[in-house]
Amino acid sequence: MKIEQSIKYFLTLLLLGVLQACSVKKYIPEDQWLYTEGEIQLNADTTVADLNQVSRELQSLLKPEPNTKVLGMYPGLWVHYMAQREKPGFINRWLNKKIGEEPVYLSDIDLERTQELINNRLENRGFFRNQLTSQVNKKAKTASLAHQVAVTKPYKLASYQLEGDSLPIIQDIKEKLGNSLLRPGTRYDLQRFKMERERIDQDLKARGYYNFNADFLIFEADTNQYNNKQFNLFLRLKRDVPKKSLVPYRINSIQVFPNYSVATDSLAKDTVQYEEITYIQHNHFFKPKRLAPYILLEEGETYAPLKSKLTSNRLASIGTYKYVNIRYKEDHSNLETDGYSKLDAYIYLSPLNKRSLRAELQAVSKSNNFAGPTLSLTYSNRNLFRGGETLNITGNVGYETQLAGSNSTGLSSTQFGLKTDLIFPRLLSFVKFKERFRYAVPKTKISLGMEHLNRSKLYNLTSFSYIFGYGWNENRYVYHELNPLNINYVNLSNTTAEFETILDNNPLLRSSFEQQFIAGLNYSFTYNELVDPKKKNALFFNTNVDLAGNTLGLFGKKSTEDGDKTILGLAYSQFAKTDIDLRYHWRVGSSQTLVGRLFGGIGVPYGNSSTLPFSKQYFSGGPYSVRAFRIRSLGPGTYNPETGDAGSFFDQSGDIRLEANLEYRFPIYSFLKGAVFADAGNVWLLKENEALPGGKFTSSFMEELGIGVGAGLRIDIQSFVLRFDLAAPLQKPYLPKGDRFELDFSQPILNFAIGYPF
Repeated sequence: MKIEQSIKYFLTLLLLGVLQACSVKKYIPEDQWLYTEGEIQLNADTTVADLNQVSRELQSLLKPEPNTKVLGMYPGLWVHYMAQREKPGFINRWLNKKIGEEPVYLSDIDLERTQELINNRLENRGFFRNQLTSQVNKKAKTASLAHQVAVTKPYKLASYQLEGDSLPIIQDIKEKLGNSLLRPGTRYDLQRFKMERERIDQDLKARGYYNFNADFLIFEADTNQYNNKQFNLFLRLKRDVPKKSLVPYRINSIQVFPNYSVATDSLAKDTVQYEEITYIQHNHFFKPKRLAPYILLEEGETYAPLKSKLTSNRLASIGTYKYVNIRYKEDHSNLETDGYSKLDAYIYLSPLNKRSLRAELQAVSKSNNFAGPTLSLTYSNRNLFRGGETLNITGNVGYETQLAGSNSTGLSSTQFGLKTDLIFPRLLSFVKFKERFRYAVPKTKISLGMEHLNRSKLYNLTSFSYIFGYGWNENRYVYHELNPLNINYVNLSNTTAEFETILDNNPLLRSSFEQQFIAGLNYSFTYNELVDPKKKNALFFNTNVDLAGNTLGLFGKKSTEDGDKTILGLAYSQFAKTDIDLRYHWRVGSSQTLVGRLFGGIGVPYGNSSTLPFSKQYFSGGPYSVRAFRIRSLGPGTYNPETGDAGSFFDQSGDIRLEANLEYRFPIYSFLKGAVFADAGNVWLLKENEALPGGKFTSSFMEELGIGVGAGLRIDIQSFVLRFDLAAPLQKPYLPKGDRFELDFSQPILNFAIGYPF
């Protein structure tokens, strides 16, 4: 009944919105027409490369843009008109400040200026003497503009050559002219000429020409040699280019200020020379021996802007510094005789506060009806041993209770934990690596953690963890994480008779909880093009490998009771687990995105283990998975918890997980975004489990996918995203065959989360 009322309420609002959109026209002055659209169409007699791209570029010249239109409505314009009334009221005035828009009328369009811009841009792209006609289309109080352009055959490059004398810089330009963007047959294009100048400028900078500028280069085109719209292109240096711009530079000296600040600039400082670099600092803030590996600049080498940029990135990645500033100063004292001038490099490093305390209070509401507060406190100590080390100590406590909607209403859990991370901004290893990591220096991380979970009416679970590993960026897109040591000890205690009955009925579940000792290694590889906002189509790829018990198997001893191997008296888990997460972001226009995702994972127990430890199993359902099903409530396979013997006291899990997602994201207004999506997925078991009938993976797994569709709203404020997704199941795998496929809006699932799902 509530859903029917909500639908009626939504339809009523939609109808009112449409009526309001229509009512906008009555506010338009009689001698004005609301400008709704401007369109450009290019027509060419011959095939022209990149004509669609040119058309899109011309479209961006049409100014001003029409008022924002949403589902046929003009909310910003309507709010503006309401605020212009004699007594607009507080709400209308407030809305007008937030989303109001001034009306854009046809009279605001300078048609002559628009045509001038279009012709000018076409000439810059090689199209001269085009025929342009513009037509105004008027309707009831609205008007649009259509621009028809008959473009002529463009001019194309016949030859490209460099003019100049025997200066060394001319010879350096010639050496890289083979990499030019300008080749015979290339269309005349000022933008491409600009890119060519910038390419040459970057190449000369990499060769040490510190003072060179792209504006020192000039192009000249000659069409007199041809009568078929071809041209010769000549590149030369401008006259009166400063002499200092025509010579390369070498680094004469390097000075580093490890704790620079304006407040302490006048204090007495110590000066230390280490590996030909001078370190000037107060109170010996950072050990030169630890800072030196981050600095790629070398005395006597040619100035290289890439090395400067990499050095800045590496120093910023330490985690100790707030600002990194590298400055160069020309040294005119002793000019070298081989044609090089000198640069002195100054590296100013401004530290962050050494100690900090961060508190986070969250109100958690999950789609499985669990809700409660969580408090987290993190203490950080930076540059702990004067080598960039960071110590983080995090304590958290949380409480959740299941409010309604389940057979286990009233079930609650209390959780508290303590975790310590010690991060070294360098590689700690018994093996010395001769190769110097160029893009980023690996970090070594040592973690110790303890967590205690008290789940009322069920059990207590205490876990201890130790991790020793490395993480490093290979380049801008690739990140590696390797943990050679990953140890977990889990202790299940204070189990109730009710939970013991569940374990007795499900031996594999008991086995997953009894695997107390997990020791192994894991590796993660990530390729992420999403870090580059300029990429129209971006790929994200992540794969993980988790191996446990393989090394311990060489040293373990046989137990006399059950045949399992033990170490230090503890039976240990043995399994291999791997998964792949592939995502593709296709940007449609400037603000719309189509995102596809595929996920596949499998975990195989062996040796001591008949099943994966519970903490290593896969789950499906929830705000980051198949959103039409409650969190961790999907599967395994066709298992139905309402008819099974296991009850609903624990999350449903499996050894295999397959998921696919498709989501279309679009803007609604300002920071409010929308999305429509479809999700499919499930988890399965490798072996048959009598307590979970239908859970084993079979060849008919496609028929056992949980499928859902839905729509969502996102509040996106400077990359902080609050997400609300409403989803309904389209296929329920736990129903009998023939009854699984049906769009069920009777009990939609509302997912609340922070951040995008993928």
